[in-house]
Amino acid sequence: MAESDWDTVTVLRKKGPTAAQAKSKQAITTAQRRGEEVQTSKKWAAGQNKQHLVTKNTAKLDRETEELHHDRVPLEVGKVIQQGRQEKGLTQKDLATKINEKPQIIADYECGRAIPNNQVMGKIERAIGKCVTLNFSKTKC
Repeated sequence: MAESDWDTVTVLRKKGPTAAQAKSKQAITTAQRRGEEVQTSKKWAAGQNKQHLVTKNTAKLDRETEELHHDRVPLEVGKVIQQGRQEKGLTQKDLATKINEKPQIIADYECGRAIPNNQVMGKIERAIGKCVTLNFSKTKC
């Protein structure tokens, strides 16, 4: 029994602090007290998604109140597009392919769900040979 010494401790494996522990405020202050070199850097806007901020104006537009709403294509324009497309013997998919747009865009314009785009309207006019903006923008073709 004289060979065993109860006062000494043998450590076989000692793990260092984990990354979260090493970055904690307590670990940093302990290292500074010991006089160890501590390197810190500030990351600007870290963890924030600044590019997708919702402002008050976009929230108002999304709610679409009576005084502030998105203009939609009138149903009359959608009917003119549909009639012109059918006269040419085109399906919505054929017309969309002809003007290099998605078929869903043609369906939205014909149903009156689309927000008008002058470029798309011009492409549709040229493809079906009818003036579809006459009812919408009060201009003559």
